[in-house]
Amino acid sequence: MSKPASDISIKPTISRYPVPNLDNLPADILERILAVQEKAKFIPNVFLALAYRPAEFRAFFAYYDAIMEREGSTLSPAEKEMIIVATSAANGCQYCVIAHGALLRVFAKEPLLADQIAINYLHAPIKLKQKEMLSFSVKLCRTPELIQESDYVALREHGYDDEDILDIAGVTAFFGLSNRMAIVMNMQSNAEFYTMAREVRK
Repeated sequence: MSKPASDISIKPTISRYPVPNLDNLPADILERILAVQEKAKFIPNVFLALAYRPAEFRAFFAYYDAIMEREGSTLSPAEKEMIIVATSAANGCQYCVIAHGALLRVFAKEPLLADQIAINYLHAPIKLKQKEMLSFSVKLCRTPELIQESDYVALREHGYDDEDILDIAGVTAFFGLSNRMAIVMNMQSNAEFYTMAREVRK
């Protein structure tokens, strides 16, 4: 006797597009994936999903490296992750909120902060300067046509310079791309991200 449809559990795949076998990947892409696996102890699904198109994989992660690891940036890794979580939540991107929420917890050593920022950064226990950064990011994310000189003035009044503003914009813009690709690809987060850094690090 077959089970009723309501009793059948559906195991989601990590992407609506084919996920290539590791053995079939170009050497440079496999090398990057294995390096991430060695560091994280698992392979984040974004790497496997985007490997479907190798040229785009390379371009995506080259730009990721350029903005997230830019030498001379005064934004901390935690602040960059704040931008990603706030704007990904505004865009409704489940994958990026979950994955980068985990990274924010790791960098900030605050197990509740990512959830607070994802729900409403204005109520999160962060500095006023960081709230101004996120206000600009979310505005650029959702209504870029409304960005005007007063937005830059507000950032400068909180201590950001033109290089900082370009960093904030770069992270916001890149993850606007990432959010939309993750949504269209129906990218699913690794289970490991949900529980990562949920305990206070001492």
